[in-house]
Amino acid sequence: MLKAAFIFIAPEADSEQHRAVIATPAVALTVVGVSDVRAAVAAVGELVEQGISAIELCGGFGHEGVAAVNKAARKQAVVGVVRFDVHPGLAGKSGDDVF
Repeated sequence: MLKAAFIFIAPEADSEQHRAVIATPAVALTVVGVSDVRAAVAAVGELVEQGISAIELCGGFGHEGVAAVNKAARKQAVVGVVRFDVHPGLAGKSGDDVF
């Protein structure tokens, strides 16, 4: 079974409270909300310890945020991204400018 995660970034999101697991016979997907890149880095450490091997980041992460998460994954998980150069949920800004 593939263990994967999707991390979204939103003001006031709490990775302990804003978390869910959706399981199918082939994939267990953990969805985690975080308030900033620092919280995402902490969540990634926990996720790889739980055996997560694929992490997808929402478009709210800028290039710098993606790089920080990728470094935190320590090559224990591959990191992919949904890409927006300017995000509609962030008033048309990049996550690098907001977070």
